[in-house]
Amino acid sequence: MTTIIIIGVIALLVLWVISVQNRLVKEDEICKNSIKQISVQQTSRYDALETGVKIAREENLVEGENYEKIIGMRRPAASANPTVAEINAQESALGGFAARLMAVAEQYPQLKGTEAYQEAMKKYYEYEDNVRLARMTFNDTVTKYNRDVRAFPGSVIASMLGFPVREYLEDRPEKADLPKDLFNR
Repeated sequence: MTTIIIIGVIALLVLWVISVQNRLVKEDEICKNSIKQISVQQTSRYDALETGVKIAREENLVEGENYEKIIGMRRPAASANPTVAEINAQESALGGFAARLMAVAEQYPQLKGTEAYQEAMKKYYEYEDNVRLARMTFNDTVTKYNRDVRAFPGSVIASMLGFPVREYLEDRPEKADLPKDLFNR
């Protein structure tokens, strides 16, 4: 009888470990998917910004050519498994660039008035919002994952099976400086 109880307890313990491991794998995969979604939205936002630069160049603005060179050098590298550091680096690389392009549009009303430029900037803002939402989703997902990785008794299983605590994405402080009404959203 004692043997049956011991085997039962061991079986329950094994089932619990498997359950915790499966939950952590699921949450880890959701975190990976969330960060990939950010990367996709960043690339789309970059493409919209690049379109705005090309339109500035087509309008024969000297700045358009200079910005096209700058933005060409900063094309985000699409990574199959982006990291928090890569995502933050992409944000920093284009950090002030949108504001500078908008300043050019202010100096050249004919650029700001073109339908193509307005459409490009509208798309840029849409993707900007998508990136913001994807970043929030990622951080929420990481919060749930980290809670399970750090809380006892799951923390014991997480450390035994190599599930690390994940980093959060930080928001760029200069984002608050981007004018929202510049292109009649």
